[in-house]
Amino acid sequence: MTTATVSFAEATRTWLRIGLLSFGGPAGQIAVMHRILVDEKRWIGEERFLHALSFCMLLPGPEAQQLAIYVGWLLHGIRGGLVAGRRGWFLRPVTGQGWEVGGPWWIRSHQRLLRSGPGR
Repeated sequence: MTTATVSFAEATRTWLRIGLLSFGGPAGQIAVMHRILVDEKRWIGEERFLHALSFCMLLPGPEAQQLAIYVGWLLHGIRGGLVAGRRGWFLRPVTGQGWEVGGPWWIRSHQRLLRSGPGR
């Protein structure tokens, strides 16, 4: 599939799917992206994906997110990069999953503080 035939709506749904399946560290996130983007959807070739991954590993910062931004940009320009990465669907579900796991623990460990309320 070439980049010209990937609709923005389909790409957005795919980034949401990747975000929902990507719980854990960058190795797992990159593996999920590879399986979906290279093997299933065939939106980017194996060689280009690996070259982009190698470049992202050299840059400081989160390589999985940088790779998502690059592929999003490759498919739909700046708008695609924003949706895929920083402001989009790749990071939001992972953050939500973190709150789902850590939120109950935080509430339980701070129950006394929460019960007393502000100014009590």
